Formats: sequence, C-alpha cells, structure tokens
Amino acid sequence: MVLKPEPMLAAIRAAHARLPAGSPRIGLSAQGEVLTQSVAQELAALPGFLLVAGRYEGLDERVVELGVDRELSIGDYVLSGGELAALVVIDAAARLLPGVLGDERSSVDESFAKGLLDWPHYTRPEAFEGREVPPVLLSGNHRDIERWRLKEAVVRTWQRRPDLIVKHGLTAEASRLLNEFLAARAARGATDE
Repeated sequence: MVLKPEPMLAAIRAAHARLPAGSPRIGLSAQGEVLTQSVAQELAALPGFLLVAGRYEGLDERVVELGVDRELSIGDYVLSGGELAALVVIDAAARLLPGVLGDERSSVDESFAKGLLDWPHYTRPEAFEGREVPPVLLSGNHRDIERWRLKEAVVRTWQRRPDLIVKHGLTAEASRLLNEFLAARAARGATDE
C-alpha cells in the first residue's frame, strides 16, 4: 500500500500554507537523516515545521519530490507508519523550547547534550533495598558533585556507547577522568564494571 499523491500533496500544501515562512516540510522515513540531539536543536530553532507521516510502504515518490524538503528517521528500524516517529520528533524538539521543561538547565545537562550519556540520578530514600545514594551526592560539595557527575557520564558513555566518544571526543577534564577510571580498573584487575 502506497499513499496516493493527489490527496497527500493537497494536504501537505494546505497545512504548509498555515505555517510561518521558513517552516520546512519533513517526511518521516527509514531512509532519512537520523534524528539526533543536534537535529532536534535545529528543529526547535525553526519558526515551525510540518511532519509528513506515511503508512505501510509510505509515500508515492512524487510526494517526496514535490512536497518534502527533508527526510528524517528516528532509527535503523521500520515502523508500520510515521505517526510514532512524528511524536518522537515533536517531543525531542518541543522540550528544547524555552519554558517547556520549567527549568532552562534541564535540557542542557542530559544525555547527548554534550556528546555524553547522562550520569546516574538518585532521589530519596538514601538507602533502598541495600543500595545507597553515593556519599558524594550527600556531601553538599558542589565541585565534588560536578566532578562525580562528569566522571559517571564519561564512564557510562565509554561502557555503553563508545561510538559517542569516537564521534564527539572528550574534553581534557573528561579524558583525565576516564583515564583515572581505567587506571583504577586495571589496578583492580577488572575487565568489566
């Protein structure tokens, strides 16, 4: 099943006419550019955008040629339609808009914002089923807490997504913290952590 070009182009053109100038028409496709945090930031900075979601086999190629400015994919897999992908794109971009999260720092210090995964997060109680909140987080020493967070983010990224380190590199401080972790690990004779 392929969506017919006449009704799709008519719908795209009608919807696009209602958007501010400079709003691109984005087709959601497994063949598109992969949505990343930096792409979400680009979208959040736009005056608007129109998402075009196909179904089953997708859109007639003429719809893509005549009615789509850019194609995005949310990952290397196939969905039955673009509706869920549209929700992902909307959420990834909307949460970067001022006032959406309530605290402007919320979207700055999180996974992918600086090329690293996020550090572990904790809440009360301090002890739960034999697991404790790391003492540094209870210390009140903001400098030590920031250092711990960076180290945890670097180590977590190295363990789970080393491709991000290859792609984005590390700051001098992050590199030093990773080396510190690796040296301690080697001293323990550990192969995994």
